[in-house]
Amino acid sequence: MIFRERTDVGKAKEMFLAQIKGMEKTELLPATSSISRVLSSSILAPRNVPHYRRSAMDGFAVRSVDLLGASPTNPVMLQISDDVMEGTCAPVNTGDYVPDEADAVLMMEDTISIGDMVEIRAQVHPGKNVGEIGEDVRKNEIIFNKSHLLRPCDIAVLASLGINDVKVYAKPVVAIIPTGNDLLPLPGEGIPAPGKTLDINSLMIAKYVEKWGGIARYCDIVPENKQLIEDAICANLDTDMIVVSGGTSVGDKDYVPEVVEKLGKKLVHGVGLSPGKPTALGVADDVPILCMPGYPAAGLVALFAFGKPALRKAGNIPDVPETKVKARMSGKIMSREGYLSYARVILEGNIAHPLMTAGAGILSSIAKSDGFVIIPENVEGCEEGSEVEVVLIE
Repeated sequence: MIFRERTDVGKAKEMFLAQIKGMEKTELLPATSSISRVLSSSILAPRNVPHYRRSAMDGFAVRSVDLLGASPTNPVMLQISDDVMEGTCAPVNTGDYVPDEADAVLMMEDTISIGDMVEIRAQVHPGKNVGEIGEDVRKNEIIFNKSHLLRPCDIAVLASLGINDVKVYAKPVVAIIPTGNDLLPLPGEGIPAPGKTLDINSLMIAKYVEKWGGIARYCDIVPENKQLIEDAICANLDTDMIVVSGGTSVGDKDYVPEVVEKLGKKLVHGVGLSPGKPTALGVADDVPILCMPGYPAAGLVALFAFGKPALRKAGNIPDVPETKVKARMSGKIMSREGYLSYARVILEGNIAHPLMTAGAGILSSIAKSDGFVIIPENVEGCEEGSEVEVVLIE
């Protein structure tokens, strides 16, 4: 396979992302249905939390001045009452309202109840074990900034403030266009005839699009025909991103990069990515287009390298660090200098076993693996026994 040029992965990614604008479309959602959505505006607290003085302990609400000098050898006796005044105290549980006349809460462990009296065996300073109004959140405080990715704990905070609806960015829509004369739609019936292949790439791409925060638009399989490929891309220029699967190599019928260049601008064709060298990147009518190889493993690596960051930028979705673990190689991994290589490994404790270091079409090797060892362009493989970082497959 010969390409006129091969673009560095980092440079290709930079060029691609530079073409992408974060979407402006928003929608109003119930807060309880907004987990993993991105706020399109900052949220201010409409009230204080707590909105009353509350006890931080089980015990008695007291006036600290009444407990001066109290100790196990010099206890102070107070009357148990519903009100707090000189000589009295009120029982409270954690989270209870603390009467205005009380300025502290004494822990139950420092008392002995005797009928309607309580023996106090410790003194407290003003404010002890009392949560003041607005201690957690103050009214008009910024709770979450614009572009914050909402988590389950954030939804609980919104509920505590009485915020029922939130304004979020709409999810980016990604059109998935499979190409190839050999493809058959899912679900397949029986075993495909020799030379025919089920279109598993569309399903794989769609599930990752949904996992990463987008909406997948499935498209019909497009034969290896320039006009039909052009028509399919044009029909989906109303989306936020297009992923074309197949037709990116340098064969006589690999028309996709040529069509992208005709419709808009081909940024890159051929990247220093292994597997995934035939990847092409472009833009048409301000819509970014990722043209990934039809071989499933190569296509998936291209999707991770370019599709995921592009989708996140289009949807204003904050970057989430990849999950990585350190491991030691049980065997040697070969790689080509000048290529960013994704080597598949199986983890066994802190040992990484090479699974399938070659074979762009072997998708099962990814399903069987736990993650990738990403080998930089300027490094020739990993030696047995070397320590590596394994990027876990999501």
